[in-house]
Amino acid sequence: MIDFSSLWVVSDVDGTLMDHSYDLTPAKETIKLLQELSIPVILCTSKTAAEVKVIRKELNLTDPYIVENGAAIHGETLKRVNGEIILGEKYEILENILISISNEINYNLQPLNNISDQEATELTGLKGHSLDLMRDRHWSMPFLNPPENKEEEINICCKRFGVEIFRGNRMSHMLSINSNKGKAINALKNYSNNPNIKIIGLGDSPNDLPLLLNSDYKIVIPGPGGPNLKLIEKLNEYSFTLATDPNGYGWKSEINKLINNLVLNKR
Repeated sequence: MIDFSSLWVVSDVDGTLMDHSYDLTPAKETIKLLQELSIPVILCTSKTAAEVKVIRKELNLTDPYIVENGAAIHGETLKRVNGEIILGEKYEILENILISISNEINYNLQPLNNISDQEATELTGLKGHSLDLMRDRHWSMPFLNPPENKEEEINICCKRFGVEIFRGNRMSHMLSINSNKGKAINALKNYSNNPNIKIIGLGDSPNDLPLLLNSDYKIVIPGPGGPNLKLIEKLNEYSFTLATDPNGYGWKSEINKLINNLVLNKR
């Protein structure tokens, strides 16, 4: 039996709640249903707080939100300075670590914030002011995906510098070892002082693994070409649901099915 006051939907955004053309339409009706049931919808994304504020306004969300891959939690109801819980390390410190690792592996790991507007648009689909919002980053370091044959060297360096790297579909993200999406979820649960919370977690790429591993209901959202196989491989020993439809359509379908099942079970 599920108490809806103790049920949270925690969702990745890019490739999960919406496709890479940034269309939120498929999920909107389901989000309204969740709001009617008083189920929080907590966005948990690599995006910046500035970017998420725009999305929350479009979706009429007022729940706390997790940004920069779990490096910070924001929310108007958080009783913290500026409504923030900070788990990550400062951007400038992470940038210096990225430079040091680049020197050690003899390969230039390029921060997302340092590429040209044209390159950023080609990579992300964002333009104009949206690029400024994307670059308003404080607690994480996204960078262009390195060649896979460099990953082992990079990971060895990360252990020395106290950071972790999560590889997404379009870029990699460096974080302090004290922050990731899973640690942010647990920090928010601890803050809520409610030990009975059940998490419905949704994600689409390996950087969502900490989110999914810290969820009671794990839902993998595929892209138009199918699911991320690296994520599936890492989840193989766990119970999870793979949506049949891509992006927001899969999000909508799986949330609706799960909520209907939980409602029936409650009755």
